[in-house]
Amino acid sequence: MDPNYAATRFAGESLSGELAIMNTVAVRSLCEFSARAGSLSQGYTPSPTSAQGIAGHKKVQARRPAPYQAEYLLTGECLGMSLRGRADGYVSHEDAGAASPRLALLEEIKTHRADSSRIRASQRQLHWAQLKVYGALLCQRDALSEVRLRLVYYNIDNDQETPLEECWSGADLTAFLCQLCQRYQDWHQQEQQHRKKRDQALMTLAFPFAKFRPYQRELSEAVYKAISRGHSLQLEAPTGIGKTLGVAYPALMAMPRYQLDRLFLLSARTTGRQLMLDSLSQLKGAAQAPIPVRILELTARDKACVHPHLACDGESCPLAEGFFDRLAPAREAAANHYWLDQGAINHIAAQHQLCPYYLAQEMARWCDVVVGDVNHYFDQQALLFGLSQQNNWHSVPLIDEAHNLIERARAMYSATLNQAHFKAARRAAPGELKKVFTQLERAWTRLLTTHGTSGQLDTVPSALNGALQRLITELLDYVSTTSATSDHAQLHSLLFDAMAFLKLAEQFGEHSLCTLAITERTLGKKVRRCASLAIQNLIPADFLAPRFKHAHAAILFSATLSPARYYHDLLGLPETTCGQVIASPFSARQLNVKLTRLSTRLNDRVASLSVISQRLSQQYQQQPGNYLVYVSSFAYLQQLHDYLHHHATYLPCIAQTPGMNEAERLAFIEQFRRQQGLVGLAVLGGAFGEGIDLPGEQLIGVFIATLGLPPFDDYHRQLAQRLQARFTDGYAYTYLYPGLRKVVQAAGRLIRSPEDSGVIELLDARFAHPDIARLLPNWWPAPTLIQPS
Repeated sequence: MDPNYAATRFAGESLSGELAIMNTVAVRSLCEFSARAGSLSQGYTPSPTSAQGIAGHKKVQARRPAPYQAEYLLTGECLGMSLRGRADGYVSHEDAGAASPRLALLEEIKTHRADSSRIRASQRQLHWAQLKVYGALLCQRDALSEVRLRLVYYNIDNDQETPLEECWSGADLTAFLCQLCQRYQDWHQQEQQHRKKRDQALMTLAFPFAKFRPYQRELSEAVYKAISRGHSLQLEAPTGIGKTLGVAYPALMAMPRYQLDRLFLLSARTTGRQLMLDSLSQLKGAAQAPIPVRILELTARDKACVHPHLACDGESCPLAEGFFDRLAPAREAAANHYWLDQGAINHIAAQHQLCPYYLAQEMARWCDVVVGDVNHYFDQQALLFGLSQQNNWHSVPLIDEAHNLIERARAMYSATLNQAHFKAARRAAPGELKKVFTQLERAWTRLLTTHGTSGQLDTVPSALNGALQRLITELLDYVSTTSATSDHAQLHSLLFDAMAFLKLAEQFGEHSLCTLAITERTLGKKVRRCASLAIQNLIPADFLAPRFKHAHAAILFSATLSPARYYHDLLGLPETTCGQVIASPFSARQLNVKLTRLSTRLNDRVASLSVISQRLSQQYQQQPGNYLVYVSSFAYLQQLHDYLHHHATYLPCIAQTPGMNEAERLAFIEQFRRQQGLVGLAVLGGAFGEGIDLPGEQLIGVFIATLGLPPFDDYHRQLAQRLQARFTDGYAYTYLYPGLRKVVQAAGRLIRSPEDSGVIELLDARFAHPDIARLLPNWWPAPTLIQPS
């Protein structure tokens, strides 16, 4: 079968019909393109979350007397462009009451935190531009000569409105709209032509190889069918099948046929992002001419920032000063590049003296495929999700190594305040901040008095809230009005901690835990108490579900997504989500599985060392080569390393150490690629438990001396109770499924292609239990049982 789509099609596809081009422009997008000027002014201004903003809008709208109409849809045309947007409030001229003259009213509400005077002039200009465009559309539709415009800043912290009202003539508003559209028109036409060329090219996109790998076509068809039906897909496929390419190829093919605006290729790991770029590069390389698809790599701010010690503000950073005044030519240059990885963005940004991080953020609006971290779509302030909502994009997130999303999302929606950090900051704080830090320390003292012991709290205590809000306000004033100094980094860290905590506190529910931890330290005759207060997310589904719901479809793929219901429940996937397990191209003949009956429980670990040493030595003597041995903790790893050093000196061991940096991790793996006969000791679920590729003779055996179960501590007991109450399977959801996922991932380092072979030895009698054995890959052969001597 010819793999090129020009000759063959996936099942269910139709080539009939012309390519539709999206013509409607969101009012907000028009203004963000044409009305921004001056410098970046991020300025660390605390902003409400999306949910808080929506709640704030509804609260203000509910106060307005009838016949006020909320979320009022306005559409119109200008210079051949269709415009669409929703004003927050509308009162017609017939209903204007005692207003003189009787003019229609349009209202735009902007929620904020802290003093409204902190809202920069450039931000106010953008807000007014949006409201004036609504006014122009209303005057155009109803042939009005004049209209009232009211811009309302609503502080969600103190429930205060700051209204600003102006009357504008229809002629002036129309002129203003034409001015914005004139600036946007050439770009809009260029984008329309780009979309047409993109879709035409993707209609004949060729697979980059002569044939699919075994089962890879089945995988690609599953992806294509899910997107065609607008259903999300949980796709489990073995390592080595070419999952990333097999997912990206049909998704790109689906773009013109199902009018998809954007694809988001997301990973929880930096190495995963590079694999995605490599796969897209293969598709690009297979084309006879450059594929007119803009591909952008998004990176974290700390990796992209040229001046990390400076604030992201025109008054501090030279690359932020005048950013929007220099943006247009840089944006044009970037739009003419189809491959915008970090290196290309850095080069263009340097040519135009712009911040590369914010240039990439801008290009996320205009690129067809965005490669980034899962947080770019799923966290509270996610750029890609926000743009999808704003522009009503039909987008498809493609989530690699999706099994990691549960823990990543829990971290995104968790926050901790540590009293010791605030104490240290108070000692080093400048004089103008001493008072607010002292007030916060008193609030900590009240908290300790009210809650005298560590433990779980039913609600987030409010004792700190007022002091935290005052601290945020004064820290913002300080860092925005003083030159960057060495103390700014610590103050910024506290600022972000406080803001994140307060945001989550307002959304606290049964999906999360609030815990207070108190430690005591004796200094002379005094006992010093110190606390930390944490909001820990347990069930990320409640936060992620709206993001999945908004997507046209989402493709979650990994080698370990079983049982499907576990991931479906904890991630909040739509009920229409499909599940598919792709058969493995590997055979039982490639693998020798052994199961040694011993105990690796905490109290039995010392006794287990001799058995592990014996089994490892026997295997190594039978077949020298590279092996990886996984244990449950660094303490256990050190015990095993010491035992082997004294009792199996002929084994050349190298060991993972806590806190290895990226260079050290790469050096550890490189030894396996350059040498033979190594025995590596690693922690299951750690840096070497997944995401490493050691094919052929680079790795011939894996020993796993643990089930990988999380510890039976208070946190996991609480987690099990919440998951039992919600999903009636608390033990499996808390312990069994996460543990066995790590086992399967670690074992998956061994067989990377149909040519690989090797041995997996499971060193724990519990692997023989039916509930555990059924969670192991079904293509594995039945294990050989070994009774240690």
